Amino acid sequence: MRKILIANRGEIALRVMRSAREMGIKTVAVYSAADREALHVRYADEAVYIGEAPSNQSYLVGEKIIAACKLTGAEGIHPGYGFLSENAAFARLVREAGLILIGPSPEAMEVMGNKLSAKAAALKYNIPMVPGTEEAIKDIGEAKLRAVEVGFPILIKAAAGGGGKGMRIVEQVDDFEEQMHLAVSEATSAFGDGSVFIERYVSSPRHIEIQVLGDTHGNIVHLFERDCSVQRRHQKVVEEAPSSVLTPEIRQLMGKCAVDVARSVNYTGAGTVEFIMDDQLNFYFLEMNTRLQVEHPVTELITGIDLVKEQINIARGEAISFKQEDLEINGHAVELRVYAEDPANNFLPDIGTLQTYITPKGPGVRVDDGFEQGMEIPIYYDPMIAKLITYGKGRGEAIARMIRAIDEYHITGITTTLGFGKFVMQHEAFTSGCFDTHFVKKYFTPEFLQESNEDEAMIAAIIMEKLLGDQTFKREATTLTVETTAWVKNRKAL
Repeated sequence: MRKILIANRGEIALRVMRSAREMGIKTVAVYSAADREALHVRYADEAVYIGEAPSNQSYLVGEKIIAACKLTGAEGIHPGYGFLSENAAFARLVREAGLILIGPSPEAMEVMGNKLSAKAAALKYNIPMVPGTEEAIKDIGEAKLRAVEVGFPILIKAAAGGGGKGMRIVEQVDDFEEQMHLAVSEATSAFGDGSVFIERYVSSPRHIEIQVLGDTHGNIVHLFERDCSVQRRHQKVVEEAPSSVLTPEIRQLMGKCAVDVARSVNYTGAGTVEFIMDDQLNFYFLEMNTRLQVEHPVTELITGIDLVKEQINIARGEAISFKQEDLEINGHAVELRVYAEDPANNFLPDIGTLQTYITPKGPGVRVDDGFEQGMEIPIYYDPMIAKLITYGKGRGEAIARMIRAIDEYHITGITTTLGFGKFVMQHEAFTSGCFDTHFVKKYFTPEFLQESNEDEAMIAAIIMEKLLGDQTFKREATTLTVETTAWVKNRKAL
């Protein structure tokens, strides 16, 4: 492949383009009306307009992506993550057009895109599963009996689900039927598929995932784990590699299980096998994501492997460039997803203009972003602004660098998750490694962000007072501090 089209936007489009440029591959960007001035459009060698701002009129229209390839002569398509990246119908469309998808086969996507068929594939290799049902529930009465056998609390899950949709925790048998109907209704509305199943609810889970790579020569390797347990609304906010709780023995066993899951569908390309782990370090298969993950940079930093380059080479028909025994963990990496969200207001998305946008720099700091100062955060897409990643010789150094990087990351005009990230990095539960997916519910208090904002306002006023040393300014600085504090309090009360 001498030219590829990136069927995505923002930071992931830029990240793919940079690796492609290092490989001497030309890139094509696609963009919607909302992204005319986007950085990925300016960075690419060519750019093609594909429609209005809503994604169902642009980035989700496979035929427009194919047409853009034909127009520019692009031979391959990298879908990034989100949008069409796990869409089996699109993968078939690419194949039928005589183009190369830089990703797995549509068959693998279909199997792993449904939690029940994914479980069935994994069971061929005796992968540990959370006790529950292995097929879609057809008879609520039978399902209730099975729930009693498994033991409450249980979890009702949508087979085609994700992001917490179609999911219900049931604490007692009397609530089962009502929660079942609600889960089916939500799953039907969200995914067009009302199939649900049940599992025992793991009350204090860690979310551990294993990065895998497979090629067309039958080679499949794993690149160790990522711990993605700090989440809000069942979606990740902080990730790290390696996990602070895995022993070498468990790591090796989980890695083998992940490779076997990939082998069950003859997987090619980059993928992630996700597991849930209880407080006794027992792990169970959760699902497989058939694409590059948002959090892939932490794996790249501890392994020294460029996953995008490996994806492209695998799509070219080349073998993976290393063997399992060549890999080892070097250092520790932490990632914070910097969202345009208000953590003090239940992480609701925020929109606006980046009036100030200054990224951190220095040793061990990586920022994957797609914005610059003066740009607007559009309402039509995921509110992630950037991924802030830090690396250190050990976990302590990586965390310390993350705190320093958060302090150096200056964003005004919108509310972000930077303050929340600092809260996580400084919390004893996180620094000790004793946390689970309920971290936000257990420990996060919006008051921390309010206090932090007040402190920052006071510090800014004191610095200006020292610089100017003017009695008049001292009075103005005090007024500024009081007004800023009042503004913060009022904003939190809204």
